[in-house]
Amino acid sequence: MAVIVPTPLRPAVDSDGVTPRTPLTGRRRFAIVLAVTGTIVTALVVLSSLVGVRMLAPDDLWRALTAFDARDDAHLLLVNRRLPRAALAVLVGAALGAAGVVMQSLTRNPIAEPGLLGVNAGAAVAVAVAVALAGIVTPFAYFGAALLGAAAAGALVILLGGVRRGSDPVRLVLAGAALSVVLGALAQIVIINGDEQIFDRYRAWAVGSLAGRDLDVLPPAAVLLSLGLVLASLLCRALDATALGPEASRALGARPALVWPTAGLAVVLLAGGATASAGPIAFVGLTAPHVARLLVGSAHHRMLPVAMALGATLVLVADTLGRVVAPPGEVGVGIMVALLGGPFFVALVRRRRVAPL
Repeated sequence: MAVIVPTPLRPAVDSDGVTPRTPLTGRRRFAIVLAVTGTIVTALVVLSSLVGVRMLAPDDLWRALTAFDARDDAHLLLVNRRLPRAALAVLVGAALGAAGVVMQSLTRNPIAEPGLLGVNAGAAVAVAVAVALAGIVTPFAYFGAALLGAAAAGALVILLGGVRRGSDPVRLVLAGAALSVVLGALAQIVIINGDEQIFDRYRAWAVGSLAGRDLDVLPPAAVLLSLGLVLASLLCRALDATALGPEASRALGARPALVWPTAGLAVVLLAGGATASAGPIAFVGLTAPHVARLLVGSAHHRMLPVAMALGATLVLVADTLGRVVAPPGEVGVGIMVALLGGPFFVALVRRRRVAPL
């Protein structure tokens, strides 16, 4: 005869008269985190639009959006400079955060970041060669050269990594690291043997900056990065399986021979497009996925949008602070992100809060 043990009911209040907290479910926690991070990004876009050498009032932004006057300098500054720059910061940060999620899941390496595929090095050497040989000076020309270099380097790493012979994270990372060293040396050779003007032009791009990247860069960057974000979103279920290892992913129906090249293309579009738009920016693709994993867990359909919002937050904060720390000049967003993201990531690791993959 079976004995039925009654399930104890949760007390309405504990012995101290306090109602016990109900733990947040995964879906509810994800909704709260996404709402909070989305609100923070929106507030930072507004703040970034108002802060600069010329400080503007919220009323200027409201009237520029609702009753634009082409004779008003504040309206022209907001519509032609500040808002496109803030939008580009959101796109670049979101793309780097998403690229970091894909890279860490694909390689099952918690310190992987987009630069490991040689994307940044490929973009750097392409810009160096274009500056030295073609004398490019416009942000749009930098964008085109960096994008071509990033795509070529990403394709070469995938080929050298032997993806066609099977998925091997170690082989792919080694191929990316080796190619990054070679391409970095080539870029240094080109710059060192160039004149001072070539060095100054290359340095302006290499520090990572959103200054001057506005309406001419925003449309192509938006198209390219949106394609990468859509591709990364479509890979969420496959990345969940890939993170379990080759055997488990095959057992779950994943096709590594298809997932790896597709994920590599997504990283090239995301990291290559972001690097082409704003120059090399480190730590965003490394830090944002770890914080997102701590907040909402390892399921990619939840981690990806949160990492995108966190990446946008970090780039917006860095770009806004860079405009006020050394007036009347400004510090590049790549430098500010390193100053902010580096200590934050070290503190995260020292507190052993890095979630396992």
